Parts: sequence; structure tokens; C-alpha cells
Amino acid sequence: MRLLTVAAMRTVDAAAIAGGISGFTLMEAAGAAVAARARARLPTGGRALVLCGPGNNGGDGFVAARLLAAGGYPVELRLLGDRQALTGDAALAAETWTGPVGRAAPAPLPPCDLVIDALFGSGLSRDLDGEARALVEAVNGHDCPVLAVDVPSGIDGDTGAVRGAAIRADETVTFVALKPGHLLEPGRAHCGQLSVVQIGTGPAALETGLAAGGPPLYRNGPSLWAAAFPRPGGASHKYTRGHTLVLSGPATKTGAARLAARGALRVGAGLVTIASPAGALAENAAHLTAIMLCPCETADDLDDLLTDERLNVVLAGPGLGTGDLTRERVAVAAAAGRGLVLDADALTSFSGQARLLAAHLADGEARAVLTPHAGEFARLFDGTGATAAGADKLARTRAAAALMGAVVVLKGADTVIADADGRAAINDHASPYLGTAGSGDVLSGLIAGLMAQGMPPFEAAAAGVWLHGDAGLRHGPGLIAEDIPELMPAVLADLAEAVLR
Repeated sequence: MRLLTVAAMRTVDAAAIAGGISGFTLMEAAGAAVAARARARLPTGGRALVLCGPGNNGGDGFVAARLLAAGGYPVELRLLGDRQALTGDAALAAETWTGPVGRAAPAPLPPCDLVIDALFGSGLSRDLDGEARALVEAVNGHDCPVLAVDVPSGIDGDTGAVRGAAIRADETVTFVALKPGHLLEPGRAHCGQLSVVQIGTGPAALETGLAAGGPPLYRNGPSLWAAAFPRPGGASHKYTRGHTLVLSGPATKTGAARLAARGALRVGAGLVTIASPAGALAENAAHLTAIMLCPCETADDLDDLLTDERLNVVLAGPGLGTGDLTRERVAVAAAAGRGLVLDADALTSFSGQARLLAAHLADGEARAVLTPHAGEFARLFDGTGATAAGADKLARTRAAAALMGAVVVLKGADTVIADADGRAAINDHASPYLGTAGSGDVLSGLIAGLMAQGMPPFEAAAAGVWLHGDAGLRHGPGLIAEDIPELMPAVLADLAEAVLR
């Protein structure tokens, strides 16, 4: 589940070579892996068009072309640039190819059954322009499946950004480990199916690369958080499984809090209470059964409620309303030092005041998780280093977490979960059908419910995001937010069967 940055992958290669494995041996293994994936996609006797670039990615393409041709597949190879300009292992790989080398001009591209994109790898550091960009655009306009080597050409391996233009691949085969750009959008949308293959660098080189790669970065999944996932035992009861307090908004604005509360209850919290303004008590009561209800109008009322130490997690934000009252209630909840999940209106109420919110969290040593979508993130962190990181979503989320001293979940198709210590995870286990009203409210409830059961904030956030995504994948079209909590029994049962035993 660990991801390698581009620099860390270079360190892995260098460590493997220093350990006695030649760079050309690694290139041969990479090219063989590409050829194997190509054979899996090509029909018998199918024609491959191999597009090679001027660096080691192109060298992988030369090796794959040679092996495919030796296996009886018709291969046409085209090179972007001058063959005489190739150096190092790429030049050695080119020498093993005995067929013709055509010029990789943008048009016309010949008919084929598979394009192998070996133009540019994950280390691309500039925007494509000129002939290279035109060639990428020609491939995208060509009616043929594409197998990309390492990353689709034009995708930044660290950020997933499109560098001018980028190949849209049906499959991407990469080496040793995934890179952040494989999971971060828009890179993820360009990769198609992801295949990770080992090329003989070995575990020692991998550990060297991971150690040099900075704070740990993961692809989100059960292996990241299964050890911390709550497992009720024979002696468990509702008071040992935590009590989540969800703050409700006023009348006609109560649905979001109920969705969050339902998520917390379904994920296993022993008790869930909605703290409601008096004017919304009847409205909430009409919809609640297992979820309890209590009156709460002001920040002082909340302070009184939190004298009950069994209320170990507070969730504030969904439908709560924006302004001074919400800021006051968040300050009280933070000062109480409980687990704290902040979403929606609780975040918007601190627009442009991220440092004030961070001070509240620090004062009470709250174990906090913030779950903004892109708009809430931009408003909250306006003018801070978290927005200065620009399009790099991973860097922005890490900067925000460090500033807040909390876990930040920046939601989206490529949700990023980051802790203040630099740990981060990228989630690609989700469905576009989760983009529906109230879905994020349920997510905040799932996280709060897991924290109530004793799960640390980072692990609870990562698990909540994955469970939420799994529910979306199970349901598919027609999903509404109310469906997500009701899918949790099946999600949790399968999780327990697969990894929690």
C-alpha cells in the first residue's frame, strides 16, 4: 500500500544498481513486463505500435518491441527524437532492436491493435509542447487501445497533473510501486487499469527508497488501518463502544445531522445522540428511534452536556448554520478535549480564520478530523500555505493538516487523508455516484462513529473514507445518501470476513 514519489523511485533504482543489479537488467525486466501486459491485450497475431521516447521509458519500449516481435507479433516502432542521441541503458536497449525505427510523427498513425506508450515516464518535469504534444494528441485521437509504460505520457508522476497534454490509456503498467500521480486526478482518469510489476530491485532497495521519500504515503485500504479497526468482543456493550454527539441545525435544516448520526450508529458507535435546538426537537424526534435526542441551544448548553465524559466524540457542521454561534460551539467542543469531527458549516464559519480554528484545537488538545470538500477547503485556508501549494492536492492537504495540528480529509474523486505528522493516504476506492446531496454528511458520521470506538483519528478517517467508497461501489446508479448507512452491514461483514479475523 506504500506509494513511491518520483524521487523515491529513483532512489530505489540507484540502490538496486549499487547493490549489484545493472540498470540494463532492470530495463530488460521492465520491458518484459510491458510485453507480457501487451500480449494479454493483443489478439493472436495482433499488430502493436510502439512509441518510444528519448529516455529510459523509451528504452523499456525498445525491449518490449523486441520481445513482442520475437513472439510472432507484428511490431512497428517509432522513436521521438534521434536514435543517435540515446544514451546509457536506453541506447543499449535500442541496439537490441533489429527492426526498422520510424519517426514518431504526429500523423498519420498506422492502423494497429495496441499502442504502447513508452514516450515519457513519471519523471516528466516540463509541459509537453511542439511535436511531442501533437503526437500525444494524435494518439488520443487514434482508434486503438493504449498501454502506457510507467505513467501515461504527459502525466506528472507526483501530482497527477497534465503537463500540457497527456495520453489517455486503457491500462498503465508501472514498476515496484504506484506513484501518487497514478491515484491523484486528473492522472487517475488517464491511467485506466493499473498494473504494478516487480522488476528485481529487491526489498532492501525498496526500503531505501521509502526511507528517502519523506513521510509515509499510502494507497488507502484495509491493510493501512485494519489493526486499529474496532472489533467488539463478548464483553462489549453499548457503553464500551463510545457515544457520539451530533450537533443539529435549526428547524428545516436537520436532515444533514440525522444522516451523520445514522452513519455513526451503523458503523458501530454504541450510542449516538443528536443535540437539537428546541425549535427542531419535534422535527428530529419524528425521524429518530435508536438515535437519542437532547435539547441544546447555545454554546453554554453544549458545555453543560460535555460534563458527561461518556460523550467521547462531537460531530459539528452538517446543517448547523454558519456564524458566531457555530464558532462558539466549535470552540467549546474543542476545549473539551474530546474527539472532534468538523464538516460543512463548522468549517465555513471559520472562512479565512484557519489559524483561529487551529488555536481552538490546540487549546483543548482535541483529537480532530476536518472533512472539507474543495470549496470549503479554499474558504477555510484562504491566505495560508495550504492554498499556496496550488494544484498539488497532496501538498495542500499535508500543509493544511500541519497547520491545524489535525487530520484533514480533502474530499473528491481522489480523496486525500493527511495527518499533522505528514502521513497521508490517497483513496481511489470509491464511486462517482457518491457525488450526491448528504453523502459527505454520512462520511463525517462514519468517521465520528469509528473514533467513538477508540480508533485513532488518522486511521478512523482513512477507514471511514474507504467504507463510504465501498458502499458507493456496491450500490452504483441511483444512490442517495440515505442508502449509505443501510449498506454498512454488508460492507462491514465482508470486511470482517476478508481482513479483520
